[in-house]
Amino acid sequence: MSASGGLSLAKAVGDLSGRNFGLVIAYVIPGFIALWGLSWCSEAVRVWLQGTGTAGPSFGGALFVIVASIGCGLVLNAVRWATVDQVHHLTGLPHPHWDDSGLQKNLEAFDYLVENHFRYYQFYGASLVACVVAYAAWRVGGGVDTTGGAEFGVSLLVGVFLISSRDALRKYYSGTSLLLGTLPEEPSHDKRKASSRTQGSKAHDGDDSGQAHA
Repeated sequence: MSASGGLSLAKAVGDLSGRNFGLVIAYVIPGFIALWGLSWCSEAVRVWLQGTGTAGPSFGGALFVIVASIGCGLVLNAVRWATVDQVHHLTGLPHPHWDDSGLQKNLEAFDYLVENHFRYYQFYGASLVACVVAYAAWRVGGGVDTTGGAEFGVSLLVGVFLISSRDALRKYYSGTSLLLGTLPEEPSHDKRKASSRTQGSKAHDGDDSGQAHA
């Protein structure tokens, strides 16, 4: 194999490893957190994670855990979009209107932004939701902490994940805006109505002025 071929293969393997890492932190780890929480109120999930008796988890149980973690991760990201995304958008971090016409020529750089910023945002946001789900499942399963330590720990994690998710999303938005550029914001329906009323009023005033001069 030539030196150039070896370098290309190494680069491809490195890209694949980085992409796999991004998918694991974005979906599998948050999904596993939620799945672990569900084991407190679901005997089937508990057996998947811990196995039966002293034998420990089985190979089949491990496969169930992986598949279930991916499925939970997908659901958590949907909930993240409906909750965490909207909180950030409504509190001063709006979604930019990007010019997608330049995406093809900047695809490699865009992939870099996705893997190094957006995947981390997915991890922080989905893990926030997973912590809430795990805590709720623990309480439903009969979990009790009279010291308040569990509530404090969950609140701390939620706060850290919320702040970290905002930072990662801000970096993703700003980097992608610099890369692709943004489109001018289209006026809302209310603004268009207000503008048409203003123009109509000006036209009416102009007619009245012309009639007065006549």
